[in-house]
Amino acid sequence: MVSHITAATMFESMLLADPSFAPRWAAFCTEWADETDPPLYLALSSLAEHILDCLGAGRTERFESVFAVVERWHVEGDLYVAEAASIGLLESLQNLAGGNRPRPATVEQWLGPESRRWWDKLDRYWAGNGRARSTPD
Repeated sequence: MVSHITAATMFESMLLADPSFAPRWAAFCTEWADETDPPLYLALSSLAEHILDCLGAGRTERFESVFAVVERWHVEGDLYVAEAASIGLLESLQNLAGGNRPRPATVEQWLGPESRRWWDKLDRYWAGNGRARSTPD
């Protein structure tokens, strides 16, 4: 039986994969400490910014591990986690890296198969050629 990753546990594996994200995560946790249901989509947007900062600086040595976690979020995550991986993280990466325009530097080479399906699905959706975002092809 596959264990499901939940919103409450999803960032644990990401922090192990990329400890350099810890300061941003700590700032998020401090800012939203009073919330019983913190807005994890904001944390995912911050993660996307962090990933693109690393990409721009050529610090990609952790990307294999980072995107293995993203793949696990897609495959082993509960519904919230799987959707957040696509709409919260992948869509933020695409938007921050140039939206629907050609992206000079992207993370596509590190995406696992399920993450890649969602990446392509989001591209098609925003190009006007996709169905609802919550179902992959």
